[in-house]
Amino acid sequence: MSRTVYFITLAMCLVCASKVNAQFTLSAEVRPRTEFRNGFKTLTDESKEAALFTEQRSRLYLDYKSAEFKMRVAFQDIRVWGETPQIFKEELGKAFISEAWGQYYFSPSFSLKVGRQIISYNNQRFLGGLEWAQQGRRHDAALFVYESDEAKTKLHVGFAYNQDDDVAEPGLLQSDGARFYSVGGNYKTMQYGWFHKDLASTSFSLLALNAGYQNADSTLSNKQTFGLIASQELGGIKLAGDFYYQTGELSGNSVNAFLAGVNATIKTAITPITLGFEHISGKDDDDTSTDITNFSPDFGTNHAFNGLMDYFFVGPANGNVGVTDLYVKTKFKFAGGSLIGNVHHFLTGSKQMVTGETTELDKSMGTELDLVYVRKLKGGVVWHLGYSQMLATDTMEALRGGDKSTMQNWAWTMLTFKPTLFKSE
Repeated sequence: MSRTVYFITLAMCLVCASKVNAQFTLSAEVRPRTEFRNGFKTLTDESKEAALFTEQRSRLYLDYKSAEFKMRVAFQDIRVWGETPQIFKEELGKAFISEAWGQYYFSPSFSLKVGRQIISYNNQRFLGGLEWAQQGRRHDAALFVYESDEAKTKLHVGFAYNQDDDVAEPGLLQSDGARFYSVGGNYKTMQYGWFHKDLASTSFSLLALNAGYQNADSTLSNKQTFGLIASQELGGIKLAGDFYYQTGELSGNSVNAFLAGVNATIKTAITPITLGFEHISGKDDDDTSTDITNFSPDFGTNHAFNGLMDYFFVGPANGNVGVTDLYVKTKFKFAGGSLIGNVHHFLTGSKQMVTGETTELDKSMGTELDLVYVRKLKGGVVWHLGYSQMLATDTMEALRGGDKSTMQNWAWTMLTFKPTLFKSE
């Protein structure tokens, strides 16, 4: 049975099974995004051609909700325009399940959520859905969820244990070496707890997460991340901060790294203005120890931080450098929509040396300007139009290569169609 037929059959079964006290919703999303990349993620030079392409996300959401439980199955297809022939007989393997989870309610406040799901909290700095990326980020996990509106308190405790499919069942569970986890970039095991509390003018969250990674010698390294995320309203000013510390080990090396960020949003008669600072630790060039001192926001929506051109923590481009980000952000009404404007100035988060010398590089890496226009069109369709410019320094060029004198820019436009196709009474 093809994937399309399977999901249509599943949708019809859920509609037929709906009771008076249950609700079924069928919704969809089509989101093509065209990008012009010329220095995106890292510096380019005159020998390289700019990239121009359109990538599209298409989704079908099946949601079921009753008094006892709710569930979601989301089917997703990701492709770049033109990569599939106009006439073809085989699926290229880019259509897959984005979400498939069920949540059972033991009581109105306490539930168990299991399956492939988004794990996202607060500003998504460390745990986020990564929905900017067309494919998103998902976890196969079990969550115990306690949420009380009356107490304004939330507590989530999550667990995951991953196995890959390089050895067929039943050998997967029994043969020698079958439990070696070979899926690159993913954890083998994960446990976390997240606590959130809302007060009169303050809110705060606490996070503790352990991730176990497979070592080449079949042992397991465990890295722990602890976080505090808080905000405070002071009249017309909102203060916010997030602080993370990483410890444990990776591949036998001790981890000792941190992230600290604070910002203040000031309301004005025209627009809110946010002034902020974030420091992410790196590893000094003259540090000869094996300790890992560069912080890694492993499961966050990193595109939302440190500039939209993704020079830091989106892909492997940043290495051990770390970053200090000084920024100003604002948003105001413009031409029937909203115009978002951000300015970032980046400095190294560690001491970096001139190659082959004992001289330290200047810490300033460059300044980035981001502009995004957002407008809601008829029928709930949303249009985005963005432009970003990187003004790099000699330090950025020394660390990344490329040519800072070459134009470094990125432009994109995106349309999002997200209708509700059917909703039972």
